[in-house]
Amino acid sequence: MSEHQHQYPGAGQQFAWQPPQQPTATQPTTPQPMAPPVYPGYGGLPSPTIPLPERPEPRRGGRLRIGLAGLVAGALIGGGAGAGVTALIDEPAAGGGTSASAQSVTIDNPERATTATAAAAKAAPSVVTVYVSTGTGGGSGSGVVLTADGYVLTNNHVVAGDGGSTGTVQVRTADGTLYDAEVVGTDPAFDLAVLRLTDAQDLVAAVFADSDEVQVGDIAVAIGAPLGLSNTVTDGIISATGRAVATGSTQDDATVLDAIQTDAAINPGNSGGALVDGAGEVIGINTAIATVASGIPGGQSQSGNIGVGFAIPGNSAQRIAQEIIETGSATRALLGVRASTAADDGNREVGTGAEVVSIEIGSAAEEAGLRVGDVVTAVGERPVTTSTELTAAIRSQAPGNTVELTVRRGSDTRTVDVTLGTTS
Repeated sequence: MSEHQHQYPGAGQQFAWQPPQQPTATQPTTPQPMAPPVYPGYGGLPSPTIPLPERPEPRRGGRLRIGLAGLVAGALIGGGAGAGVTALIDEPAAGGGTSASAQSVTIDNPERATTATAAAAKAAPSVVTVYVSTGTGGGSGSGVVLTADGYVLTNNHVVAGDGGSTGTVQVRTADGTLYDAEVVGTDPAFDLAVLRLTDAQDLVAAVFADSDEVQVGDIAVAIGAPLGLSNTVTDGIISATGRAVATGSTQDDATVLDAIQTDAAINPGNSGGALVDGAGEVIGINTAIATVASGIPGGQSQSGNIGVGFAIPGNSAQRIAQEIIETGSATRALLGVRASTAADDGNREVGTGAEVVSIEIGSAAEEAGLRVGDVVTAVGERPVTTSTELTAAIRSQAPGNTVELTVRRGSDTRTVDVTLGTTS
């Protein structure tokens, strides 16, 4: 076993290179990493915020398994061929509504209050604990209230049981009320799921900020139920934006995220909870963390939080959530290629772009004139050095968007405008 392992919060025991609850992955027609490990990526633009309907309208932090055995299972993030594998632990997802009305915030000791104090006071009432029970066990994660009448956003891995099945789901709100819940729909590719609470009303919907405006160094506060401890608050900063993160042990079960990175402590059970800014507005859904192997020789013991956590940007999460609420499923942008990381001739561990391996007939890539062997080195002004970065950059866009690709073909470099397709 390599020194580094990917982990998801919330497994009854550890399995190297395997997510805790492994969602069924969409077969890649979007660019996919051809073989793990892959490099983390650079910045990009999430899809624009789309308001959620007021009425019909839980990583890959899997859920936290209840028990004394190991708390995480394996997942994947990493560098180029031969690079060490970084462990990822699923985090709580951050969701929220788009209500413009801000809830009242009461600070008992204003002379001692910090930015995190005010942010937590505003956002905590909108964060819930998600309990899932299956025939083989139970666990918990976190979630974010989207609407006053009971829509809640969480991670797919929180609610997905073994083989992708869903067990009995219950949700406890911040005031202690316990609700039965049903899964409205899921999107394993983004590790998101929407729940609907039974007979809920007057819940406190989270307020979302524009995650496109998040900057490195901004205050970040994570709220969720790590290790089953509801209403837990941790704080830190935004460490990076547009971080291409692949969770999943193989190409076929990969979830590739265009993530916000934070050093706010995130642990098993945080998955699906909120990452909020200094104003208490949701900027991301916590979904995974990196961990370092800490075991005994031959063992699979993993460390917990090491200050490298990842959240799904709020703009993308809102778009996906709205589609699930309206239709029961979600779409994503489609380029229509399979790609692998092109390596530098002098150092095979250094990626120089995403090399096109195959092109789907009738896809956006074919219509734009891409060819097998082309190497994509940028999407817009965002550098691409690996296949994972290409996947993350494309998935950060909405279907139908037109993007400019920088393509290396032999010794020539050109730019190509591509109007992205959509998954069905």
